[in-house]
Amino acid sequence: MPKKKKGTNKKRVVDVVRELISAYCAENDLEIVDIEFVKEGPHRYLRIIIDKDGGVGLEDCGLVSKFLNKQLDEVDPIEENYFLEVTSPGVERELKKEEDYEKYAGEMIQANLFQPIDGEKVIQGKLVGLKDNMIVIDREDASTVEIPKSKAAVVKLLVTF
Repeated sequence: MPKKKKGTNKKRVVDVVRELISAYCAENDLEIVDIEFVKEGPHRYLRIIIDKDGGVGLEDCGLVSKFLNKQLDEVDPIEENYFLEVTSPGVERELKKEEDYEKYAGEMIQANLFQPIDGEKVIQGKLVGLKDNMIVIDREDASTVEIPKSKAAVVKLLVTF
């Protein structure tokens, strides 16, 4: 087993994991939505978020988990104990990549901002798209708002009933 380098950082782990599962996910028509290696409370989590047309199920998550576990045992890029989670993005999927803004144009979204813009920290409406790094949203009152992407903490799909 190769020796682990001291101080393996979070970005390195994410990059290694992406390399390990990219081909597998592509072969199985799965999209890698995000990979996180985070500390939550006293524990570390390696979280893989996957999706596919029609949505992912428990079986998809289980197959990726099984494949990745085997790969991680061989490469061993993580020094500390951690929990591996493979999950779907859920119905209120967070929009992270530029392609997400294109794919979900026309859908209802919620943008949570780092700081208020015109007194609002949460803006909801129909996503027009991402233009020149500005999130364009049509609001219910027929106004359009443009938010610099760098000012949005979280942008996610909004499910309304």
